[in-house]
Amino acid sequence: MKALVEEAGLGDRFWIESAGTSAFCEGGPRDRRSVATASRRGIALEGRARQFQRDDFARFDYVLAMDVRNRADLVELAARAEDRAKVVLLRDFDPDASDPSVPDPYRGERGFEAVFELCEAACRGLMSELRAELANP
Repeated sequence: MKALVEEAGLGDRFWIESAGTSAFCEGGPRDRRSVATASRRGIALEGRARQFQRDDFARFDYVLAMDVRNRADLVELAARAEDRAKVVLLRDFDPDASDPSVPDPYRGERGFEAVFELCEAACRGLMSELRAELANP
């Protein structure tokens, strides 16, 4: 998503972060296969794993979940209806999505490649919606 925002010349208009719904791997580096997949496309993945916190709802307009389980976890964490409304599935922005969830990339030979492609398609759809929002505030 950061790469698409930068490509659109809107990098100064957005703050984008990634966080998980559990403390598993917190503080650890990105998976090397994920980094390699992005790198082949000219995208640098930076940062360390962190867990989504309740305070994050105040910092972001959108809270994108990769799958229905993560969405449920995030909705449960939200203290207010306004925060729950921010939680949406990433693939909701992909008009060609046949499944609402991004599959686990650790399964299958092309897991990381396939997941990158699904995420990119959804991020392009989100970028289209965001451009429309910016054009019609």
